[in-house]
Amino acid sequence: MEFHVSLLDRKDMSGEIYRQLRRAIADGRLRPGDELSPSRGLARSLSVSRTTVTVAYDPLAGEGLLVTRIGAGTYVSKHVTAQPREVRRHRPLGMIRSRSLWESIPLSKEFDAPAEFDFRTGLPDASLFPHEAWRRLMGRAMQSESVSVGVYAHPAGHGGLREAIARHVGVVRGVQASADDITITNGAQQALDLVARALVTPGDRVAFEDPGYLPPTFLFKSLGARVKGVPVDDQGIVVDALPPQTRLVYVTPSHQYPLGVTMSLPRRIALLEWASRNDAAIIEDDYDTEFRFGGRPIEPLQTLDTAGRVIYVGSFSKSLLPTLRLGFVLTPPCCTPAVQKAKYVADWHTSMLGQSALARFMENGGFARHIRKLGRVYTERHELLREILTRDFGDHLTVIPSVAGLHVAALARSASVNKISGVVRRAADLGLQIQPLSQFAIDSPPRAGLVIGYGAILATRIQEGMRRLRGCFGL
Repeated sequence: MEFHVSLLDRKDMSGEIYRQLRRAIADGRLRPGDELSPSRGLARSLSVSRTTVTVAYDPLAGEGLLVTRIGAGTYVSKHVTAQPREVRRHRPLGMIRSRSLWESIPLSKEFDAPAEFDFRTGLPDASLFPHEAWRRLMGRAMQSESVSVGVYAHPAGHGGLREAIARHVGVVRGVQASADDITITNGAQQALDLVARALVTPGDRVAFEDPGYLPPTFLFKSLGARVKGVPVDDQGIVVDALPPQTRLVYVTPSHQYPLGVTMSLPRRIALLEWASRNDAAIIEDDYDTEFRFGGRPIEPLQTLDTAGRVIYVGSFSKSLLPTLRLGFVLTPPCCTPAVQKAKYVADWHTSMLGQSALARFMENGGFARHIRKLGRVYTERHELLREILTRDFGDHLTVIPSVAGLHVAALARSASVNKISGVVRRAADLGLQIQPLSQFAIDSPPRAGLVIGYGAILATRIQEGMRRLRGCFGL
């Protein structure tokens, strides 16, 4: 291992090499079994004599910290026990000032710890991911010419994947898509970031559903936008409540997050008309509607849009895995170049290996089969959870009707926000992770209720988890 030794302005060079190596072994930077540079090689890299290095190595060997194998090299002894180092304690805090805005934005700890009964939203069932097929696809991607030539790719992403996505959303969602206007992103969050960079000027007003998905509000605030929460009713965002001079509106019309309602057709038309009158853009986040459990699908806003004002965002975090960080944004041709340039300056392009694998998975029909399999599993969980909530929680909760996605929301009948927070805390003590509806408030007063995900919990575990949750209301 090439270990860095600093000899700047040092006189006792052998002593410095000895002390720095010894410190590195003691604090665990050099671990048992690590190979050190040969004395000749280290001497050459430090521009010192080989004797200088040998004089440093010998006492370390004498202390049992190093072992030399003739013809094989010098290694840290396997009998060494390292002490955990605390680098931050020895580093200067620094005088660089971050923008004060970042003090108000929390770093999510939502998924830091596993849960025995995991009812958190936004999580798919990782056990259903096609691991073997994906490994084969990644192996093929490693060997393909498109990713082995060692050059940077176009910011828009893998051409085959963009074509596959255009076909998929065209068939499954009726979205009018051209591969030329699709940009592959690192999940939906980056898609929103690119749109913000391309369209939003500091001081612009951006409207969000309230309650709603909070991370995008932090994103737009960080870029200087004025964020405004707009109420949601049983038909979706209340268009009449949109503030004047709004530049951009973010909505989840097919399965509102977190309430789960579907935006009605009249409300969709009203929103599109409002955008035209006010020269505004709309972001349609279609984050989990691959999974639909009943009712006739209502056309996406993008399909109804005749003026080119809707930006359609999709993600593979629910249908595959969030750790893959694969998503996309479909933009009207007028702003596609700006969004792709924003991708270029952000990180150039998303990993081509994952893109290539997903392109083949979609082209060979594997993705469609996977979605059908997930649909059957999640339908069973959705129906079971709704049945239990209706039967066993009717005196505490009112379930909001929902026909898609991986979560349901329920409003408290009489309990306050504080009482529901207490229920959530008691549930956590019993191994349940579940989210209060109040945590999704933006500008409106927090509402008492629960948001219950079923993507990451087996149907066989839902019943016991709900039984424990029921007990938390009686305390």
